[in-house]
Amino acid sequence: MRFIDYSAIISLAWNRYTTSKRIVSVEDISAKVSTNHVFKVNLQRNAFVIAKLSYFGHYEHFKEDHKIINVLANNLLYPYEHFIGRSLTKDNEVFTYRYNRAGVDVWVVFYNPIRVQEKLPRILSTQQIETLGEELAKFHAACSELTDVLPPSSKTMEKDLLDLLEILDSEEGQFEHRMVADEITRQCDLFFENANKLNYKDFEVIPVFIDWNIGNFSVTKETHLYARWDYDWFRMSTRVLDFYFFSRVVRSEGDQTIFSYTVDPMMEDRFITFLKHYHQVFPLSEQEVRFIKEAYRFFLLNYVVKFGRYFYLDRFALKLKQEAFEIYFPSLDKKYNTERILKALKI
Repeated sequence: MRFIDYSAIISLAWNRYTTSKRIVSVEDISAKVSTNHVFKVNLQRNAFVIAKLSYFGHYEHFKEDHKIINVLANNLLYPYEHFIGRSLTKDNEVFTYRYNRAGVDVWVVFYNPIRVQEKLPRILSTQQIETLGEELAKFHAACSELTDVLPPSSKTMEKDLLDLLEILDSEEGQFEHRMVADEITRQCDLFFENANKLNYKDFEVIPVFIDWNIGNFSVTKETHLYARWDYDWFRMSTRVLDFYFFSRVVRSEGDQTIFSYTVDPMMEDRFITFLKHYHQVFPLSEQEVRFIKEAYRFFLLNYVVKFGRYFYLDRFALKLKQEAFEIYFPSLDKKYNTERILKALKI
């Protein structure tokens, strides 16, 4: 994407939101491993808000997601009443701004600052893994209790993969994926075949954030979930989609600066320990456990193959996409063992 003056777009968005408080300065606080654009917007009288900019996917989904997130944030009860950042609202709706000029289509949402506590260590102790499993189960259960008050979502895994297949038929898609188009189609077909056998459309749909790397949330000293930010991959879907990133959080090698998305963390004893403690609090069905494999396949297809070049910096996007076809997809049948997990959970 060509150079874009994000600060100017933020100023336009803020002026559309309000003219009663002036922007003093805009600081880029984006992570340097992705194309995310996050800014601290300093206002008069030492106030500030956070601005999040996005430009991939669909603006309608951007609006829809942030509406759901805000309703979720406002309805979660203790101990999660401050867990999720709240968007700024106007006329009783989440305020979003769309800048769409001269081929540039960028969307803005503003957040109130969120309080943070501890960052998880790079390598977790067994006790921390056990607590974290129980914590995610409790958070998922709290989200499950709110599904009937949340706004509807139009995104589904099926629609996302059908959209990917349509991209393959486009001129741009044929150029971008020309060397792997047949394998993308095969992997999509495998997802639909295996997911339908498990009746995945009957799984409970709850809010999931998917990207749970340790830079996206904080915990208390006792490893209780405290605050969550970065909602790029938010969706309403099965809770199983949250598991892969937690397998990476609890893995034996710990958090990595140079990352990859191998299936290996889900086969570690440490992840199985995590799942055992999750299962004790919010039990999983056999079908959900079997779907973990397909959730990983979907993650690779949607967030690495389909959206990778929009989300990751070029050097990461190319590496991850290449590894997806050379390592990640082939390892699903060679290394992943659902029966081992079922046995450990006594299902």
